[in-house]
Amino acid sequence: MNRIGSGLRFAACTLVFFPLSALAQQPATTPPGPIPRAILSAKTLFVSNSASVRGLYTGEPNRTYDEFYAALRGAGVFQLVDDPAEADLVLELQIIDTGPGTANFKLLIYEGKTRFLLWTMIESINACNRPRTCDANFDDSLLALLVNFEKLTGKTPGAAR
Repeated sequence: MNRIGSGLRFAACTLVFFPLSALAQQPATTPPGPIPRAILSAKTLFVSNSASVRGLYTGEPNRTYDEFYAALRGAGVFQLVDDPAEADLVLELQIIDTGPGTANFKLLIYEGKTRFLLWTMIESINACNRPRTCDANFDDSLLALLVNFEKLTGKTPGAAR
């Protein structure tokens, strides 16, 4: 085969495959899935006190529950109830040790009547070495989790704060 024929084949292949490869490299835009109606329409919440990391943050083991509960109450967006049978949503907040000086908040959101898991949110707590830094990182991440929960529910984030 001569050079001209090879050059023409190369040019033809480039014209055919270049547009296809360009299309294949464009990121697909996937529309977001729906948020369960139970989350969007919720008015009452029950917050359970799940297990917590000991020793990494001051005030543990109840600090996570106490501060999240107080922040939800202070926001004034939801009515907090003391019986899960009366709640539209049941929130289970966990703090999970992910390694030396690091942890994650994990918020499990259940439908109140069926106890079916509807949603899970995770917020990382930045690594730390000193107690003061650990506590500040804890507070920042807990606030971020609360704001993201309020956004998920369609409520005004940071109301009454």
